[in-house]
Amino acid sequence: MLVKRTYSARDRQNRPPPPSPSSSLTPVSTPSPQKRKRPLDENSSLCNQTLPTLKRAKFHKTPCALSSVKSTKQKTLTQLHFCIDQNIFRTCSLCNLSYTKGAPDDETLHRAHCARVQRGIEWGREEEREAAKANVVEIERGVKLKDRKEGRIICFPANTTGKIGAKISTLLQTVNLALSAPALTPEAIQASKVYLFLLSDGTSSREKVAGCVIAQRISTAMAIASPSKTLPSDPKSLVTIDASSGLFCHPQPLPTHMGIPRLFVPSNYRRHGIASKVLSAAAETFIHGCPLDPRKGEIAFTQPTGAGNAVMRHWGGDAMRIYEE
Repeated sequence: MLVKRTYSARDRQNRPPPPSPSSSLTPVSTPSPQKRKRPLDENSSLCNQTLPTLKRAKFHKTPCALSSVKSTKQKTLTQLHFCIDQNIFRTCSLCNLSYTKGAPDDETLHRAHCARVQRGIEWGREEEREAAKANVVEIERGVKLKDRKEGRIICFPANTTGKIGAKISTLLQTVNLALSAPALTPEAIQASKVYLFLLSDGTSSREKVAGCVIAQRISTAMAIASPSKTLPSDPKSLVTIDASSGLFCHPQPLPTHMGIPRLFVPSNYRRHGIASKVLSAAAETFIHGCPLDPRKGEIAFTQPTGAGNAVMRHWGGDAMRIYEE
């Protein structure tokens, strides 16, 4: 019988001898090379050598850290002072608007409003592109003023939308703020037309709105009482419109076809006859085929300001009427 060896003699020779019982009780550790401890001088020199590398190491800052550092550097403090003996409310002598000095919103509103009151708003190519869509009609072209400048008068419904509607909304806000008047109701805007006097400076295609008249369809108004016919002994028989300017009206309502709720001319274009020209254009074209005569009591104004009262009497005379808005 052939017996196979599982281990060769050579392997058996190379195998280590089995551990003895005594050796199993005390483990034998193979000697390993031990590291020598460096003297204190070497350790300290090593530390001294690594410290500069740590100092020179650069740390990458995150965007948040950079933004926080930047915001910290840009943050400035404003010193505020309480002045009890001074009033913080100011009234502009140019636009007559009262605002709070130091309030950013009030000062921004004042700057924009004051610029529109003095120089008016612009009428440019954007509005001309929508002229046909908004039913804009040119009433008269080449209207000459006292300073030899020429302009034109246009008309369109007051309830126009789009860019022209936004422009008129801004203009009405400026006019109401300048006149201290309430906003027109949607019913009044629905029954009104806008008349604008556009003046070109001759250097660009943009024009300035140098005059604005809102004409409204009304039914009745009150006749203005002449100062010479006013009886001081019977003041209750008249309606007081403005006692400071001596404006009184008879209480009887009279049939009237057209009313003027808003009239405005920027301060840079006043005393050139613009208001009278725009009012005359509105009286002739407000009712198609039926021109109106202010000196016959066919046109009325709402309660006017001092300047508006002067324009009304100069244009329409004593036959003008007043109606309640």
